[in-house]
Amino acid sequence: MKRRVLIVDDHPDFRRLAAAVLCAGGFEIVGEAADAASGLAAVDAVSPDLVLLDIQLPGRDGIALSHDIALNAAADVVLISSREAGDFGSRLRDAPVRGFLTKSEFSARALEAVAPAA
Repeated sequence: MKRRVLIVDDHPDFRRLAAAVLCAGGFEIVGEAADAASGLAAVDAVSPDLVLLDIQLPGRDGIALSHDIALNAAADVVLISSREAGDFGSRLRDAPVRGFLTKSEFSARALEAVAPAA
């Protein structure tokens, strides 16, 4: 059974690329969102297995959003950013997520490695 993924990122080109990469890697894309508010609404609407969540979103960031997702949904969250993990310090370490990837290392295999299917 394919894992159902929601992609939350404010860059439409990255969302398209991520969707193509993940589909080719055996994941099913169930939705996309461009900001925290629409991302949280999409989590409620489509009940994904996994949320690929950009940290740097307009308005509320992905780290803050990950806390809401953890409280309200059963989805695993993997944070992603063009910046390195160290740039986010303890906020990233304390986030209720399965893992973190940089956009430069992103692939279906890397996502599966940080958040393996249960």
